[in-house]
Amino acid sequence: MDTNATPGAGDTPADALDTLPDAVAAAAFRRLVRHLRHRHDAQNIDLMGLAGFCRNCLADWINEAGAGLDKAAAREAIHGLPAAEWKARFQTEATPEQLARMEESMKKNAGH
Repeated sequence: MDTNATPGAGDTPADALDTLPDAVAAAAFRRLVRHLRHRHDAQNIDLMGLAGFCRNCLADWINEAGAGLDKAAAREAIHGLPAAEWKARFQTEATPEQLARMEESMKKNAGH
């Protein structure tokens, strides 16, 4: 693939994200996860409604990337405590409006 291709010339230019050193990308990912651990008020349903992903998605993604954890261990790695405990301490009941926003948001995900 020609990474210097002119857009629209048939080739897709390289994604600059892929050029980041793994250590830099990992540090940014860890910062994101720790930010979400601090922001318990950012409910998963709201993240899903706005961005189409949540903490549980991140747990799935680390496994898809090769973490080799079971679902519970992956979620604990992201939540910073067992997911059931996180849910009991911090998760609120989703409203019909939040669920509707999530449904609409998920339609925008491009099969990722």
